[in-house]
Amino acid sequence: MLSSSRFFYCLDRISAAPTLQDLETTLDEVRHIYAISHMVLHVTRYSGMADSNPLLMLTYPPEWVKQYRDRDYFSIDPVVRLGRRGFLPVEWSASKWDSGRAYGFFKEAMAFGVGRQGVTLPVRGPQGERSLFTVTSNHPDAYWRQFRMDCMRDLQFLAHHLHDRAMVLAGMREIADVPHLSRRELQCLEMTASGFLAKQISARLCISISAVQLYLASARRKLTVATTSEAVAKATALELI
Repeated sequence: MLSSSRFFYCLDRISAAPTLQDLETTLDEVRHIYAISHMVLHVTRYSGMADSNPLLMLTYPPEWVKQYRDRDYFSIDPVVRLGRRGFLPVEWSASKWDSGRAYGFFKEAMAFGVGRQGVTLPVRGPQGERSLFTVTSNHPDAYWRQFRMDCMRDLQFLAHHLHDRAMVLAGMREIADVPHLSRRELQCLEMTASGFLAKQISARLCISISAVQLYLASARRKLTVATTSEAVAKATALELI
């Protein structure tokens, strides 16, 4: 399956999932399509619920999931701790897991086939909810580096779309009508999706950089998302761009 074809196929599959169980099955399908070891969506916070981990969807072995929950590894998992605080992807190999409880934790995880490499993408929703989307691999290092280069943009969009769908199916967010975006808002989103920076969009559309930023901010507001990446992902899923 071609790169663009598999991306849009996965978006369509996520959008079509009628229940959380079906969405978790779709998650398993997506990880096979991208030929990686595992995928996880971990909702770490939702403003309307007291539970600090209200939703967890994953493809890990059930034995590891049980051990993780029984021993409350939420409290010591370094990826969860870093992802809850940050905005940027957490690359497992670039982090220091070489001592203390973190080392023991990852040693146990690898024994269950979780993956030698991984990246965790923080997702922040418009109503204060937060999720962590994790992708893991047991491929050789060179393969993983190439995969990251080729697929990171796909993963970022899929993370936001998966988060949005999970929020709706879990009853944490209402299904809203498709918003109307202006021509300029759509142009700015389309060019952002193609990799253009605000300065480049400004030059191509012959408008100021501040105008580009205002159009993107307006698009985010109409799409009820917190970031431009989320706006691009949602607009793509809604077939607005």
